Amino acid sequence: MKKDSFGIWSPQLRNRRYVDVYLPASYAAGRRRYPVVYMQDGQNLADPAVAFCGNTWRLDDGLPWLAARGIEPIVVGIHNTGAERLAEYSPFEDPKLGGGKGERYARFLIETVKPRIDANYRTRKDRASTVIAGSSMGGLISLYTFFRRPSPFGRALVMSPSIWFGAGAILPFIERARTPRGKLYLDVGTSEGAKTLNNARATNRVLRRKGYRRENLWYLESEGARHSESDWAWRWPQALQFLLTAR
Repeated sequence: MKKDSFGIWSPQLRNRRYVDVYLPASYAAGRRRYPVVYMQDGQNLADPAVAFCGNTWRLDDGLPWLAARGIEPIVVGIHNTGAERLAEYSPFEDPKLGGGKGERYARFLIETVKPRIDANYRTRKDRASTVIAGSSMGGLISLYTFFRRPSPFGRALVMSPSIWFGAGAILPFIERARTPRGKLYLDVGTSEGAKTLNNARATNRVLRRKGYRRENLWYLESEGARHSESDWAWRWPQALQFLLTAR
């Protein structure tokens, strides 16, 4: 697993952050193009030295597991900016916590990050090969960006999303939005608390009402799982296998 890293300026948010690009083992061997996964909280993906509380998504284990099953994505980890994380990952303002820069963050991904990745790496640019992924607040902004129009992301990996933020405004937003073609993975751990579990169930119901079914929506309640990177690390490889397997 080769990693490239670079700093990038966001004209939409007027700040700078790091981006890590993890390339498949086969990348240097040919000229084929690869699907791309854009993951939030990029510093939490593989390096315990910079990850939150030292826990990572264990990309070094998950990506070889996927490759053995014929799925080899480029993974783009967009670092959060620390103090601005909550504001950037929130598409709606919260009465107590503020925020609400999520639309600008979505534009940053779409207008700045993705064009740079597509220009510098052998990517497959179609929506079906472009995944947005995140957990907690990163799951919230990923869900929002999937339903935002227009969106180049035809797949969304949404783990333990913070549906509560902004008084649950994401749910009526989804209900009003058009129903984009694509696939969704949504999950929650049963040990994350009753409110988080109930919010995930409510989100699943909204998605079902919009017409998503088993072939394009996988909803999972992970028994005993908590709200942490070490728990998400066990689930994301199979989630990505579902999202990037054509049907």
